[in-house]
Amino acid sequence: MQFLDEVEIEVAAGKGGDGLICFRREKYVEHGGPNGGDGGDGGSVILRAQEDVDSLLSLSNRKQWKADDGAPGGPNNRHGASAENLILLVPPGTIVRDARHGFILKDLAAAGAEVVAAQGGKGGKGNTRFKSSTNRAPRQNTPGDPGETRSLKLELKVIADVGLVGKPNAGKSTLLSRLSRARPEIAPYPFTTKHPNLGRVLIDYDRSFIMADIPGLIEGASAGVGLGHEFLRHVERACILVHLVEPAPADGSSPLENYRTIRGELQKYNPALVERPEIVAVTKADLPEAEEVRKQLAAELGRDVLLISAVTGKSLNDLVVAVAKELQGEPAAW
Repeated sequence: MQFLDEVEIEVAAGKGGDGLICFRREKYVEHGGPNGGDGGDGGSVILRAQEDVDSLLSLSNRKQWKADDGAPGGPNNRHGASAENLILLVPPGTIVRDARHGFILKDLAAAGAEVVAAQGGKGGKGNTRFKSSTNRAPRQNTPGDPGETRSLKLELKVIADVGLVGKPNAGKSTLLSRLSRARPEIAPYPFTTKHPNLGRVLIDYDRSFIMADIPGLIEGASAGVGLGHEFLRHVERACILVHLVEPAPADGSSPLENYRTIRGELQKYNPALVERPEIVAVTKADLPEAEEVRKQLAAELGRDVLLISAVTGKSLNDLVVAVAKELQGEPAAW
């Protein structure tokens, strides 16, 4: 399925049904009184986060979404039927914004969270409501209230326990496919990943975590170079960052400088990102340069750096164990 993480739509709630002006008309009933019923409420538009929805694509095929109107009141004091609410399903992690004014209506961070984006109009009153001792035959009613309308901007920030970051072609997609059942596109050239991919990684028989493969970052990403902002916003939800460093980049760049560049872009985009727990791993362990790069990074950072290979499986278990240890005491970043 195609991935879409930003969309603008217009939502309109249903109008309330009008109240009815009606009088009782029966044979042998000389003084039939008012019996016009109230109108039903219009349907509201509700956005709900659902676990099995992973993209905003389903909402992109229509720009306007409208709930049904309430039914008018009926004779014999019959209440008009209220309309069903229109429920739009979105992925967990969707931020719902008012597009005109920019404020956030709600961050639907967890499955089951919902927000009423447009409230349905209340039904109008029938003439029975206006009967009194001084007004025995009221000819008043009220129309149904109009439903709310609103322009929305929906922005998805994927929710994952672990975010894989690094330069293009660092091996993020290959690692995710090896550790989980995710099947991202993999090719021997940069920028094959155009959107985040999620996979569930098993720790043992009853524990697991969600890992996200974030598309490759480049210098200037924090300023929007390439698809920088679109990529970086998905990193914000991750509790832990796994930073993959390629030991022999095809462009001849320095692996250590590439590491510093990515850290710099994270810092510029959101300073809180560089405070997140980080596990650094040099990929493609079978390359001759890999061990030396690992030693240089470990010396610069003053902590252990893993040497892994998603192709041969070298130290992948060590990576999973390291992530599991970090997650034990790590609160959700969002």
